[in-house]
Amino acid sequence: MRGKRRPLTQSGDHADLSTLLLQGEDMIDQLARAHMSWGLGSADRWGLDQRTGLITWTFSDRTATAPAQLLGSYSRSSGSWLWAWANESILPEMSRAARSVREWAEAHGHHALTQAKADADEQAAATLAALAVRITEATGFYRGPGGSSDAIITFGPVTLTAADGTESTFTVDVA
Repeated sequence: MRGKRRPLTQSGDHADLSTLLLQGEDMIDQLARAHMSWGLGSADRWGLDQRTGLITWTFSDRTATAPAQLLGSYSRSSGSWLWAWANESILPEMSRAARSVREWAEAHGHHALTQAKADADEQAAATLAALAVRITEATGFYRGPGGSSDAIITFGPVTLTAADGTESTFTVDVA
């Protein structure tokens, strides 16, 4: 990843959200470019299994799987964002990253980021996702399209399995 980011564990004044937002947007752009090399964004279908904690993308000639976390969901129909930790349909182990964003926001006095649900248009949802990606220092980001809402997901190292069963791993270093 380009640029130097200030560690979020430092104590002091309120973190500058505008800087974190720019860094998060840059991270999402860089992660998208990096993960396109194995096909992110071009899969025939995708699925998330909360029991295993894995997201799977299926292609005609391979599958890609990765450990995943749900940050939240954006509903186009209601114009709202719901953090994963507040969504009763999300298993607690799948919302650890979302809870870490809430804990960070509480510790740094950003109370707007601690509200379970927020009115959000497309841009506001993108802003919340970018902040969460930066705060969690995610190494993968996916906006999983659904019927009336999109799942906002981060993921780790990707295991690529070819049709013949051979495997390889794709990782991104965010340092």
